Amino acid sequence: MEINYDLKFSQSGIKRWITKFSAKRTRCSQCKVVVMSSDYKEITKYGHGLISWIMYQHIAGHLPFYRIQNMLEDQFGLSIGSNPQKFKATISSFYIKTYQNILDKIVQGELIHIDETQVIIQKQKGYIWAFTNHEEVYFLYTESREGKFLKELLHGFKGVLISDFYEVYNQPEWIQQKCLIHLIRDLNDDLRENPFDDEYKTMVSSFGSLLQEIVKTIDQYGLRKRYLNKHNKDVKRYFKKIFKNNFQSVIAQKHKKRFKKNEYKLFTFLNYDNVSWNNNNAEHAIKHFAVYRNTMSAKVTESGLKNYLILLSLYQTCKFKGINFLKFMVSQEKSIDNYQMKQI
Repeated sequence: MEINYDLKFSQSGIKRWITKFSAKRTRCSQCKVVVMSSDYKEITKYGHGLISWIMYQHIAGHLPFYRIQNMLEDQFGLSIGSNPQKFKATISSFYIKTYQNILDKIVQGELIHIDETQVIIQKQKGYIWAFTNHEEVYFLYTESREGKFLKELLHGFKGVLISDFYEVYNQPEWIQQKCLIHLIRDLNDDLRENPFDDEYKTMVSSFGSLLQEIVKTIDQYGLRKRYLNKHNKDVKRYFKKIFKNNFQSVIAQKHKKRFKKNEYKLFTFLNYDNVSWNNNNAEHAIKHFAVYRNTMSAKVTESGLKNYLILLSLYQTCKFKGINFLKFMVSQEKSIDNYQMKQI
């Protein structure tokens, strides 16, 4: 006899569900081999609903497993021993194709926001990369920040890549949009350190006025090239003025070189629909991992982290699409898009 422990979900709530299974064994009269139903052999001790609830608390609620175990015992009278890490591996394996499909949709799309952040696993440094568009989010772990894998991972991408100024993103085959919030932050930091540099102050002030007018157009019409195109002449005028100026200020010279290097990557969004001038999507997505990183157990392994990132990709994608992550997992549907269509 096998016993399955699970949680059942309904409109009125959640309840414990324990099922006992039994099956008859039969012996072949000729070869004498004892056989049993294959369905019986596939019965697991813990059900998908229970595992989904545990992973929801862990991913969406940032709860450590020991607290989730206490909640299960208090609310449902269930004890799961030391199984939570195994649950994470089981359910991430269940959604591995969903995870790959998220990346495929991002690569086939018209834009990608990308960002990375550092993580320490058992005293070893690694990096978490976030790739997003308007609806999908994909997380990936690598041991280094070199980014050599990016060409292969994003092979076939024909849209606009929105990123910060990290050099690894400067691949010639990608159309680039650099995050102007990062640029403004750097300009302002240097301005605070050089408050009496009139040359540099004029450079920053003129750039601020230029961007302010563009943002006014965005506020009125959205990210539509039909209305943003008109600012191309203002951008060219600004760059022409900067590049022909023989600055005496060291800090002004530094940023003149930076503007020259990124001349065709700062205002790409003026010529495309729905391409942002900042990298907020990726930064917003990666913040959830940053919270997890602050509470991450020292016992977390690389494989455990990779399993977490699969589920985090699903969670953030569901969040971007306005889908309840727990309900999606409980449904056992492997396609987020199919699940979304069924809810309409």
